Amino acid sequence: MRTPSISRSLKARTTGRLKRSVKRAVIPGYGRHGMGFAKSPKQSVRDAAYRRTTFRLWDLFR
Repeated sequence: MRTPSISRSLKARTTGRLKRSVKRAVIPGYGRHGMGFAKSPKQSVRDAAYRRTTFRLWDLFR
């Protein structure tokens, strides 16, 4: 089970649309599915395994 972090949750909810649109215009491949693999294959495989094997506290109440 992932440990909940209030600060990270707030950060994820408040990242602005403007900031994402600027990054998308400046960084080629930003926000596109699968681009993490090109940057770091080993880390992206590790992240994919983590994402599939862990769950949030809130998932227990669904």
